[in-house]
Amino acid sequence: MIIDEIYAHTHPKFKLDKTKWQTLHDHQSETARRAACFAQCFSSSDWASNAALLHDLGKIAEDFQKKLKKATGLDCENESISRVNHSGAGAAYAEERFAGPFGRTLAYLVMGHHAGLPDYECDKTGNGAFVARIEEARKDLNAIRPRADEFVTGMKDLSKFPPFVSPRNYHLWVRMLFSCLVDADWLDTERVMDSAKHEQRTGIEFPSIDDLGRKFDEHMAKFANATGPLNEIRREILDACRTAAQREPELFTLTVPTGGGKTLSSMAFALEHAKKHGKDRVIYVIPYTSIIEQTAKIFRDIFGEANVIEHHSNISRDDEDEKNPEKQKQATEMEMATENWNAPIIVTTNVQFFESLYAARTKRCRKLHNIANSVVLIDEAQLISPEFVTPCVDVINELTKSFGVSIVLCTATQPALPKLHDPHEIVPEPQKYYEALKRVEYHFPENTEDRTTWEKIAEELKQHEEVLCVVNTRRDCRELYDLMKELPGTIHLSALMCGEHRSDVIKVIRERLEENRKLKNDGKPPKPLRVISTQLVEAGVDIDFPVVFRAMAGLDSIVQAAGRCNREGKLNGMGKVYVFVPPKPAPKGLLSKGESTTKELLACGTPDAQNPATFTQYFELFYDSLNETGQEILELLKPTARDGGVYFRTVGDSFQLIDDQYTTSVIVKYGKGEELLHRLEKEGPHKELMRKLQRFTVNVPKFAVKAMFDQGMIRFLEAHGEMTNILIQNTECYSNEYGFDIMKRGLSCEESII
Repeated sequence: MIIDEIYAHTHPKFKLDKTKWQTLHDHQSETARRAACFAQCFSSSDWASNAALLHDLGKIAEDFQKKLKKATGLDCENESISRVNHSGAGAAYAEERFAGPFGRTLAYLVMGHHAGLPDYECDKTGNGAFVARIEEARKDLNAIRPRADEFVTGMKDLSKFPPFVSPRNYHLWVRMLFSCLVDADWLDTERVMDSAKHEQRTGIEFPSIDDLGRKFDEHMAKFANATGPLNEIRREILDACRTAAQREPELFTLTVPTGGGKTLSSMAFALEHAKKHGKDRVIYVIPYTSIIEQTAKIFRDIFGEANVIEHHSNISRDDEDEKNPEKQKQATEMEMATENWNAPIIVTTNVQFFESLYAARTKRCRKLHNIANSVVLIDEAQLISPEFVTPCVDVINELTKSFGVSIVLCTATQPALPKLHDPHEIVPEPQKYYEALKRVEYHFPENTEDRTTWEKIAEELKQHEEVLCVVNTRRDCRELYDLMKELPGTIHLSALMCGEHRSDVIKVIRERLEENRKLKNDGKPPKPLRVISTQLVEAGVDIDFPVVFRAMAGLDSIVQAAGRCNREGKLNGMGKVYVFVPPKPAPKGLLSKGESTTKELLACGTPDAQNPATFTQYFELFYDSLNETGQEILELLKPTARDGGVYFRTVGDSFQLIDDQYTTSVIVKYGKGEELLHRLEKEGPHKELMRKLQRFTVNVPKFAVKAMFDQGMIRFLEAHGEMTNILIQNTECYSNEYGFDIMKRGLSCEESII
């Protein structure tokens, strides 16, 4: 065979026309060019290029070439050919050509470009370990050795790592290289195999950072003449963000009290900073999917719907959009942008962001290289998962130190994250804004060991026409609500309601608050509105009550609940926040530790919950109380001096910010969800339909699943005559009042907190 007769891919539409097939030489060189370009921003182009030249080297094998022909019908004589592993030969070549850790690094990348980065010795399943696979790969290399050198003539010499690479950040650097390889490979394959999609992708024109900055300035100009103390404070904070944006890239904090305009001011910083320092994109990271849509809408209204890419589990197209060709085209383009985050503004979740940075799978890692040289805004930074705070902080430090990322930790309750490299606070003297924006008075219990009853709390809530009460568990929420549900205007809100249901309830609450505001302005009494909720309302849900009750919890949770009190500062006087000790202690774990830490502060006197220094003290005590912070994750990722062993797969599988070990998702019959369930049973599961159904799922305790089966509450979906692993609601056990009514059947949901 001559070099131009060895192929990487056939063509799905021209299977019999080999002139349309992609040669291996073309695929290698184009993938290498793209990968090198992607890795340029972290000074690793030669590494990415070499990995790309090696990644499909095994396709030289005669069996692989026969397999391509067999699949298209050009070769009908050969017996059926078993699967050919084309990743191993390039990995073995890398280890043979480059000494020690240099060859090992390239081998990790090449071996994992389809199956994901491997563990060195053994992964969680005991299969697919690097050591075992490399021995087999050497046999694959021997089979193609006479021709291998012809395909790697563009290889660069590698005799040292980039100067910023250390044992501590080696794993992240490898993942960044892996991202460059995977994205380059998929894009070049798409160029040949799906030219229509590739043409659409390359035809997408996002505005530049400069253009987005102008759109933002036009939006903010509308408020330039707004008067009043609040608007003056917001302007000062905005000006501080614009000024700090001129600083060199580093790690920042933005400490702004509720109402200070944190969302828009942080975006002002990001755009100015990106423009000043040539950053490629802004990534806005939000803790929960329940609030991401609200923030994304704010940005879409400013920058245009097509210019804000949402990447989270709840994103899906409306049916009406699917019927609109222009909307469908726009949705397809947004979906393509989520594959590799090649867009100027990304709005995503903590789960998507941090889990990707510790992932091993190709799909999850593909976007990582586009985090490099970006500005990352982490909203509600105090909600970074405590169980994984050590690896989360470590990757924040390494991104800012080694990959050209400027990160801003934004919150009203700035956490004292352990081992965080010295950040620069954007707002000078943030304390003065907390004093100026003081809107509530806190009333803490005199005796934190004196528990009250739900009956007593219910009586106190009845004294207020408009009141929000936030409790710690779903059971608490149900018990308190049941004591009050006969009163007009009483509303129950918890995560036993699916996402769509919660959104509908929050919309009703907002509408009633607005109606009451108008009544009060007209001198009329408000209509009763008493909301009993779990802590799902605490982060970013824009509701405004004159009075808030909060069950004893971590100080950050108490202050976040207080952010729903006198939020707009329109009361005559202060809003009231009453902290009470509920009948039962918080569930064991993080909630219990938060409650204990708050009690520890209270034992030394009433804490000033409107002073940033108090949060520093609180979080230092809180993090000191934790038994597990994810330190073992970093230990598994340190390459050993002897063999460079790293456990990519084990870490990727275990680094789960949302632990699904104890809960199971059930699709429920609420609103449009019932219609979607009928479609699911008829069509079977497919990507777009399952995305839509994300809005209609409830997480329930796994220990209750058998009892729910026995009671006929749930069943497995049967589609096309086969059982699936998808759980769906089976009986009429979902109500507009409670959501998925587990407790009505006597089942426990104590492990289901929010």
